[in-house]
Amino acid sequence: MSPEAIGFALLLIGVVLLAAKLVRVRWKLAQRLFLPSSIIGGGIALLLGPDVFGRVASALGTDRFAEGGLWGGGVLEVWSALPGLLISVVFAGLFLGRRIPNVREAGRLAGPQITLGFAFSSGQYVVGLLLALLVLGPVFGLPPLTGALIEIGFEGGHGTAAGLSGTFAQAGFPEGEDLALGMATIGLLTGIVAGVILINWGVRTGRTAELSASAEPSVTERMGVVERENRTAAATLTVHPSSVEPLALHFGLLAIAVLIGQLLLWGLQALEAALWADTVELFAYVPLFPLAMIGGIAMQVVLDRTDRLQVVDRQMVERIQGFSLDVLVVSALGTLSLQVLAANFVPFVLLALVGVVYCIAVFVFLAPRMLPDYWFERGIGDLGQSLGVTATGLILMRVADPELRTPAYPAFGYKQLILEPFFGGGLVTAAAIPLILQFGAVPLLVVMAVLLAASLLLGLLYFGRRRGPAGAAAPRT
Repeated sequence: MSPEAIGFALLLIGVVLLAAKLVRVRWKLAQRLFLPSSIIGGGIALLLGPDVFGRVASALGTDRFAEGGLWGGGVLEVWSALPGLLISVVFAGLFLGRRIPNVREAGRLAGPQITLGFAFSSGQYVVGLLLALLVLGPVFGLPPLTGALIEIGFEGGHGTAAGLSGTFAQAGFPEGEDLALGMATIGLLTGIVAGVILINWGVRTGRTAELSASAEPSVTERMGVVERENRTAAATLTVHPSSVEPLALHFGLLAIAVLIGQLLLWGLQALEAALWADTVELFAYVPLFPLAMIGGIAMQVVLDRTDRLQVVDRQMVERIQGFSLDVLVVSALGTLSLQVLAANFVPFVLLALVGVVYCIAVFVFLAPRMLPDYWFERGIGDLGQSLGVTATGLILMRVADPELRTPAYPAFGYKQLILEPFFGGGLVTAAAIPLILQFGAVPLLVVMAVLLAASLLLGLLYFGRRRGPAGAAAPRT
């Protein structure tokens, strides 16, 4: 493929994102659901692709668009390669520019939040693997790998689902990527819709500590536009552009983090090939992005000791991550195969239904009993993340706690430092498929069940009994 074709495919993503933003500004339903423009753009790309536009054109008598829809096969080929590349950039920057807290500090501030987060994550594996072993395998002939799709799609999101495409292909289950992307879309939409419904329920029944019944997001907030008087800098210039462009400097730091991850992956694969590949093979299936996250942590540890001038700006890193994630989501959804979802419609619906019911049940019945204070504001963020992505949780917390008066945000942030290295695209998410391939689904199910039980016991019997403000933590269910 020519460089011009690759460049054209990338430019089209920019056009799609701009069109999606205009849709968000004009479409009231998208505003009420707080749909990200990347999701809208991915939907536009999908509708104009071969499975929708191409089929409509074929029905009207022309096969010109059968291969690549309006975009063409070459554009879709470029788009299909982007998620696996960009997810490493996103994960490499998770901890870059943040002070790495010690375990004791993070546990003291966010211990209850961590136990709830692990209950959401490990429980998604438990219910998913049980469904795969008892129903999806015996009835529909699907492999045990389908049991991991709930956590990959819900907790991991579109980026993780797309980033595992190579792992699914190597495992002989390439349709797993499309199913996981479909799960991520269902989870994101359900997370926002169910979250808003639950917030309204919490306000009416007095379960929210800060939000009153009259609170309502402004019109500009629903449109996704920041009011002029509330606008702040998206990043800070920490180096003079005459020496190096700050964006280029931070991209270079992310690039080093990704390269560290790649070297780690190559080293682990070489070690495995030399010592135990004949009996157990795991690292051959592990994708790059969790190792890129470790590379970012290693970079930050070094920077904590050497960056005396504080040239690393966290907001600049987040801008690069946000750009990468937007492009990733559009390209991933634009290359989603609707034929795979149609062929596995009933199993897909069962997985989505079980996952959604489990997550909502954890929030309604367990969060009030596991979180010692402000359970609604703190729990709604975890619910949003467990169904969608971190941004979904932040949106719901912002709606439930618009003035940021509760400890929901700092507790959520510290929980991320503990949870993300393992779940939601971390090491456990990346290793789940290789582990199932090598040892079967039952051992992973047992491990996740033990982790779930430990989280529940610690949350219910220890943290849940440390009640905070009166009325904020009362388990009214």
